[in-house]
Amino acid sequence: MKKLISLAVSLLILSIIFYKIDLSKMVDIFRHCSLTWMGLGAAMFIPATMITAFRFKIIAPDQARISYAEALKLVLAGSSLNMVLPSKMGDIAKGYFVTQKSAGTNLSLALSLVVYEKACDVLSLLLWCVLGLIFYKQTDVIFFVLSFMVLMGLIGGILMIGSTRFALLILKSMNKIAPGKIKNKIDTFANSWISMCTFLKKDKPLMLKVAAISIAVWFLHLVQIWFFIRMLNATAPFGSHLALTPLAIFAGLLPLTYAGIGTRDAALIYFLKDYLSSGAAAALGILCTMRYIVPALAGLPFLNRYMFKKNSMKRTNGRPPKSPSIDTE
Repeated sequence: MKKLISLAVSLLILSIIFYKIDLSKMVDIFRHCSLTWMGLGAAMFIPATMITAFRFKIIAPDQARISYAEALKLVLAGSSLNMVLPSKMGDIAKGYFVTQKSAGTNLSLALSLVVYEKACDVLSLLLWCVLGLIFYKQTDVIFFVLSFMVLMGLIGGILMIGSTRFALLILKSMNKIAPGKIKNKIDTFANSWISMCTFLKKDKPLMLKVAAISIAVWFLHLVQIWFFIRMLNATAPFGSHLALTPLAIFAGLLPLTYAGIGTRDAALIYFLKDYLSSGAAAALGILCTMRYIVPALAGLPFLNRYMFKKNSMKRTNGRPPKSPSIDTE
């Protein structure tokens, strides 16, 4: 039911967007787009995916013995699941599949490390956004508020990972104000998070390596979107792009619409209005959605394989171990 509601919201927002813009102009923009910049943008799928797979390989527990090829398949399968699960939960499912590689792999730790991987993604995007906002000349009050929120999010995220005491304080505070149904989930997540922080403190080189790779990966993602902007024969200073596009991406992560479709498009139109026409921004929204669809399609064959493994395990070994609840809805 939640998926149907989010899909309906996405369709509603898209209907409003396409009603407001001139569709013939958007079609004309695609018709006259730069094939050179299109090729460069499409080519960025390869290094971004390959580096992401390498990051997953090094963060997977040693007992699982994940090869690079296996990591690549899991990353692509996770992309497929992201299209049907809320708030990038498909990436979290990778932790469950890792535990099936070795009976000695701790499920809670495996999932916690994947959560750390995704936390690094969020923090990396916040970092590039902060760097862009530093050089973005804007006197609008809303951008001062957004800049403050982004900066606080970056600092808070770093403290959540780097300070066990701070993480416990925040999680306990959330537990006190949360409804009864959510309290157990927060407790379970808190235990997993503290376990992750303790593990990472013992292996700081791994923590720093994953963080550095995440920053590089998100730079590639943002470069790809900038290539798409140039493909549409539009011009936006790269610094302004770093400041504004991440805000639209974060809007797409809100669990309000299906895979961010609609909210991300509307945010791109709003934030890039000084550089792109509404038709060009809507076209960019379509291209940004393709950034999620292409890896998802590539991951479908591997997703079927892992789903088959999961079902086989249920038939032979009974129910799988219960995963820590880390739903972000």
